[in-house]
Amino acid sequence: MYETYAEGMSSFHFTLGLILTIVMLISNWKLYTKAGKPGWACIVPFYNIIVYLQIIEKPLWWFFMGFIPGVNIVFGFMALYHFLKKFGKPGSHVILAFIFAPIYFPILAFSNTEYQA
Repeated sequence: MYETYAEGMSSFHFTLGLILTIVMLISNWKLYTKAGKPGWACIVPFYNIIVYLQIIEKPLWWFFMGFIPGVNIVFGFMALYHFLKKFGKPGSHVILAFIFAPIYFPILAFSNTEYQA
């Protein structure tokens, strides 16, 4: 009849997670489209990383770096750096994009920034 505090919080967290997932999905779709790639590519597992590497013009072997513990973190930040540079953002924005991704990526996606090939 009455939900407990824990049940209420779990439904809150689920709803918040769902909203953030949808926001990031829409933002990535728009960014992939700005980069001249199909937007749907951002939702296909593993293929999205391959397309991401095409956007940042990095070799396919970077994909395999994602499977090496520790190295994947370094390459993830490097990929994010190159991704932001492709949209004309300074390297210092990597920290902002990492910490505030649900805010930063929609702003990047729906602003007038353009992909710089």
